[in-house]
This record gives sequence, C-alpha cells and structure tokens, in this order.
Amino acid sequence: MEGEDERSEDSRSFSKASIPKRIAIVIAGATVNIIFALIVYFILATMTSTYVSNQVDSVIENYAASEVGIQSGDIITKINDNDVRSKYDIDKALENNNGEEIKLEIERNGEKQELNLKPTKVDTKVTGIYLDDECKVVAMDKNSAAERQGIKTNDKIIEIEGVEIGEDTNKAIETISQNKEKESIKIRLERGEEEIEIDLISDTVPTYYLGINFKMAEDTLINRLINGGMVTREFVISLVDNLKQLFTGNVGVDQMMGPVGISEMISKTDGIIEFLQMMALISLSLGVTNLLPIPALDGGKLLILIIEAIRRKPMKEETEINIQLLGFAILITLSLYITYNDILRIF
Repeated sequence: MEGEDERSEDSRSFSKASIPKRIAIVIAGATVNIIFALIVYFILATMTSTYVSNQVDSVIENYAASEVGIQSGDIITKINDNDVRSKYDIDKALENNNGEEIKLEIERNGEKQELNLKPTKVDTKVTGIYLDDECKVVAMDKNSAAERQGIKTNDKIIEIEGVEIGEDTNKAIETISQNKEKESIKIRLERGEEEIEIDLISDTVPTYYLGINFKMAEDTLINRLINGGMVTREFVISLVDNLKQLFTGNVGVDQMMGPVGISEMISKTDGIIEFLQMMALISLSLGVTNLLPIPALDGGKLLILIIEAIRRKPMKEETEINIQLLGFAILITLSLYITYNDILRIF
C-alpha cells in the first residue's frame, strides 16, 4: 500500500490518511483473523454438544455439599452473590476463592435458600509436564517439579518406574498416575544421544471441591448456542492467559511453536472437526499476535500511530524505519530459534 512503508505525498496514500483511518486499516487484517476464528469455534461448539448445567445430579458423601444438606435437583443460582449459569461458573468461582468459605444461593422446589460452606480440600500431586503424542516434553509449568529437577523441553520419556513407555502418551500418564503416591518416581529420559535417569518428586497442589455431580443441560438449540458462547469465551480467556504467562516469564520462548511445529500438529488432526479447530486456533493466534505492540507487526504500527496522535505530529521517517527494521530483525531471529526447536521436537 502506497505510503505505508515510506511516506508519500499522494493525497490518497496511507501516510496522508487521518490517524483513525490508518488505525482502522492497520487492525483490519488481524480483526478479520480473530472474528473468523471465533465464528468457527462458536459454530463447532454449537454443533457438537450442550453444556454441564448448574443443577445437582448427585452429591458425593463426605464432601462439603453433603455436609450442608445439598440435594439432588437443587439448582445453584449464585456463589458469593455472583450469578451462576453453568458448572463452568462454579469451577471458576472455586478456583478464585482459594478454599475460603463461600456463600451459595440455591433453588429447591421453587424456593431460594442460602448456605455457607467451606469447599473440601483435596491434595493432588502434579509434575508440571506436558507431553506430545510421542511422549516428548513440549512444555513445563514455570518452577514446576519437572523444571526444578532438570527435565527439559524436547526430552523424551522412555521408561517410568521400570515400565517401557515407547511412544504411548496415555500409558505414560497412566503410569505416573499409578505411582503418584510414591515419594519419587523414577523416570528414564532420552535427550539427544544420551539417556538420563531422574527421581522426580512431584509437587503437591491443593484443589477445592464441593462434591457435586451436575446434570447436563437439555439438548436444545438455545442450550447449544449458550454452549457455543461459553466454549468460545473459555478459548479466548485461555489464549489471553497464555500471552500473560509468556510476558511474565511463566512460559519460555522454547515452548512456543512455529510453522514447522504447527504443520506437524495439523498432520496429526483426526477428522474434520479437529482440523477446523486447529485452523481456528491458528487464525486467532495470528490475529492476536499481530496486534502485539512489537515493531514490524501491525501492533507495532498501531503503537506508533497512537504515539503520533498523542504528540500531534508524526515520528521522523528515518526513526520509524529503523524501529521497524529492528523489530523485523528480532522477529526473524525469534522465528529461526522457534523453528530450530520445532525440528528438535519432531526428530
């Protein structure tokens, strides 16, 4: 586009347009990517299933809900005065409450009741490892047991407690689960040309439960549409959370995936639904990433336009070009590094 990279005196060029028009042009491509992904996710979620409701199906003995008399058929309408429409809302409320006492509003036979209860604490052992389909470590939680004890991205798990794993990720997860009560778990890893043995001591993480099994919502068009909205919302929240973790250092650059890694993931999709979900994920990731305030991306250009609007005059053309070139050099370097890691993960 004339006037986008270098300024032009043509009255119809990008550089001569008003700042609002230039901002609209800059964000248009990324916006289309994001909208397309959200529409695809919404349609797929609407087609595939309904959601878990906020109505109690059964109560588990010796958990908080049974102790305060919650019954089958009760509907949880509020937690700490916040409206509840599905199990997702309940799970988020418990996660944010961190085990403190909560106030429930329930509906029983058309009547409202208020109950106070403290969720039941259950200690869970976690390793912080995320595996691909070939039992390679693709990511780890920051400061997790695995990271602290020397496991690295691209390590391949070949044996757990004497059990040969091969490339069966489900077998690896099952074997770790079967041995989770042990003080440590013996894991044999393949790292490049060498084999390494690690006695992995898992972290103990508290999780809080009400002790309730919830009913599925009725399979109606309205409930499917609601499910589509909720799944799409969760998808966006998880992506934003991943970006936060990247910028706060909780996720390392070596855990990112580039074109080579994405191509491999696409090749492993099973059926049209998984393929479309992957396409939506790529589209949304591209859109959001492109809006990051990094020079050479649309977000960097957007930041320069905002600075121009605040200063009421454009940045020097030479300065702007140098900033864009620096950003481009950083992106190329990052792309090469990520591609290198993708290749290591595959081979």
